[in-house]
Order: sequence, then C-alpha cells, then structure tokens
Amino acid sequence: MATQSIEGRVSGARIGWVVALIALSVLLNYVDRGAIGVAAPLMKDELQLSATGFGIAVSAFFWVYAPACLFVGWLCDRFCVYRVFAIGVAIWAISTALTGFVGGLASLILLRLFLGLGESIAFPGSSKIFAAEVPVERRGIANASVSAAIAFGPAVGVLFGGAILGEWGWRAVFWIFGLGTLLWLIPWQIAAAPLRAKSIAAPAAERVPMTRLLRLPTLWRVGVAHFLSNYGFYFLLAWLPLYLVKTAGYTIAEMTWLTTLSFTTQGVVALAGGWLSDRMVANGSDEGELRRRLMIGGQIAIAAAIAGIGASDSIAPLAAWLALAGFGAGLIATNLFAIGQIFAGPRAAGSWIGMQNALGNVSGIIGPIATGLIVDYLGGYTYAFASAAILSALGALLWWKFIPAIRPVTL
Repeated sequence: MATQSIEGRVSGARIGWVVALIALSVLLNYVDRGAIGVAAPLMKDELQLSATGFGIAVSAFFWVYAPACLFVGWLCDRFCVYRVFAIGVAIWAISTALTGFVGGLASLILLRLFLGLGESIAFPGSSKIFAAEVPVERRGIANASVSAAIAFGPAVGVLFGGAILGEWGWRAVFWIFGLGTLLWLIPWQIAAAPLRAKSIAAPAAERVPMTRLLRLPTLWRVGVAHFLSNYGFYFLLAWLPLYLVKTAGYTIAEMTWLTTLSFTTQGVVALAGGWLSDRMVANGSDEGELRRRLMIGGQIAIAAAIAGIGASDSIAPLAAWLALAGFGAGLIATNLFAIGQIFAGPRAAGSWIGMQNALGNVSGIIGPIATGLIVDYLGGYTYAFASAAILSALGALLWWKFIPAIRPVTL
C-alpha cells in the first residue's frame, strides 16, 4: 500500500510537470504567433505591405492551422500524443526563426503556413492529455494554466518583443523567439520520457471515428460559438499594436505597456477563474452550467471593451478598457476547451478539440482579411472595432441559448 501511494505521488508530480510544460509551450505558442503583430510597426513599412496585405499574412497562419487541427486531433487519439506534441513544437519554432529572413509577402505567407501547421498541436494535444490524465476536480486549474499562458504569451511577446524591436529591429524578434522555443524541447523530452511508454491512445475497439463526431450537432454548435469567442481576441492580438502606434499615435513604449496590461490582466483572471471554478465544482456546483455562465460573462466583457477601446481618445480610459478586455478574455480562455473536454470525454478529446478548434479558428482566416479590407476601403478602424464588438456580443447570446446542456455526449 505504501509503495502504491509513493508511485501515485510520483505519477501525480510528473503529470504536474507535464501540465506546467504544456502551459509553457502554449505561452511560447502565443509569443511566436503574435510576433507578427509586435513587429508590424516596422515590418509593414520595410516590406511595403498594405493593410490588406498585412491582413492576408496574418490570415495565412490560419489557412493551415484550422484544418490541421482536425488531422492533429485524430493523430492524438491514435498515436503517442507526447511525440506528436514535440514534432509540432519543432516545426513552429523553426518557422518562427526563419521568418526573420523574409524579403516580401510571398515568403512571409509561406512561413506563416508552416507556423500554423506546427502550432495546431497545442490544443488537441493538451486536451487529450488533460482529459486522460487530470482528475475532474483539477481540470479547471489545468486548463487555467493553459489559459493564463494564452494571455501571458502575448504579454511576454509584446514586452520583450517591443524591447527587441526598439534595440535590434523586427527581424531579431523572430530569431530570438524561435530559438527560445526550440529550447523547450529539452525539458519536454525529459519529463515526458516515462509517459511515452504508457499509451493513452484509445484502443482500436474504443476509438471514435471522426465521421461519427462530425454527425453530432453539439460539436458544430460549440464550433460556431468558439468562432465568435475567438474573433475579438484575435482582432486585438493582430491589430492592436499597429492601431495604437500608427493610428492612435502612441509610442512603441506606450503600446508595449498598454498591450502588456491587457494580456497580464487576462492571465491573472484565467488563473483565478480556474482555481475558483475547481473549488466550486468540488463543493457541488454543476461544472457545465458554471462554465457556461463564465463564458457568457467573458463574451459580454470583451464586447464592451472592444467598443470602448475604439472610442477612447486618451490613455487612462484606454488602459481601463484594455484591462476589461483582458478580464473577459481570461474567462473565455479558461472555459472554452474545458467545455469541449466535458462533451468529448477522454476517448475522443483529441479529435473533438481538433474539430472544435478548427471551426473556431476560421475566425482567424476571415477576421484579419476582413479587418484589412475595412481599414483600407472604409476609412479607418471605426467599423473594424464595431464589427469585432458586435460579433463578440453575439457570442454571449450563443453560449446562453444555442449550446445544449454541457455534459458528456453519447459516443
């Protein structure tokens, strides 16, 4: 009995390290993904990109990322998720570093495509591991660690990227970020080594075919709601630095701390929300309905914040609206994938989240191009902010009325 207890503690400690490394990988994911936004004030001029061209380059990431989530989710349910995770990180790290050498729009788009391919592992892979290895009463904090990383990634990226941008130029942003991500592979190989021998892939007889998942209306509904949850966040991630510097007239230093404020707030709220939701579930709250209410609150907050950011004409109210945007995004990120994990269960978590994330990230394909066209042809950012706010508010309505009872579906 004592031996089993020690083994259980060792296994629990190792899973804790794996969860921490997954959170770190997601942080690096968003550092690398958001590097183009940080570099935009200098990159856009040097490469002679229009707003539409820049929007196409941002969108290109999602051309591969969204459909690749389907395939990667399928891989995670059938093969060693720890190995698949490592391969994905290596691809996106190398793509980030090579972006520092681009000479025009075509090469930039090509490397954004490879970046999207590599980064598609993050959420199907982490959800597969969490659904199979993490107890339900710890699911909130596990997902919150990833959600905080979604926030702290852009914060770290803007903070350090802004400093690198001012000191060495935009190309160094990509070189340093890409090489930093490659170093992550060293502790991952060490921490995941014993777990690679323990397959958490579903046995052949228990696997859920993707075709069966695609026939579930609930999955499509969650995917549509995910699209609206992503739209406002991606709008701010891609366009906020460029808007603050080129249109609102703030310096790079002011842009850096304003954007960092928003993402830091998001990270703190994500961690606090994950911890609190775990306590409430442990005390008897219905997990599904709790997470639904948190999603609705997050959508309302980010919709109001986007509208406020677009209307702000001084730094104090702008900072307040950015903090509110971080608050809303923190609630959304903590619960978005946890809800998918509840619906899917451990048998199909990889494939479900892959499909959900693919649908949700269509917003990353459409949004940047739509924003670029609005800025170029409708006379500035007013309509861009308005459309992002309206779509985020619509997301609150969908999470309230469109999503059925959040409980495991019959597979």
